[in-house]
Amino acid sequence: MSASAEFVSYVRELLAPLGDIRDGKFFGGHAMKHGGNQFAMVMGNTLYFRVDDSSRPAYEKKGSKPFSYSTKNGVVQVRKYYAAPAELLDDPAQLLVWARQAISAARAA
Repeated sequence: MSASAEFVSYVRELLAPLGDIRDGKFFGGHAMKHGGNQFAMVMGNTLYFRVDDSSRPAYEKKGSKPFSYSTKNGVVQVRKYYAAPAELLDDPAQLLVWARQAISAARAA
């Protein structure tokens, strides 16, 4: 699913306080990088953040699902990226907290 240009622009605005965010297209989506590390991606109208073993439970508790895609052999789940909980898009301060955790997870990977 292609990344929505309008949604990517909105996410850029929300993440601007993080400083030097680089972004660009990849595999039909849009990658977000900080310090050269991809910490987020947008597919369609969904923002996904990079997770690790310590941050994944918070996403699961909120009901977030990992990024997934279909192949001829079935569905593949990419468990290192989870959908950002929808309420974060209405709370920029909390979105930045979760984004910083994603940056840390990406840096540590």
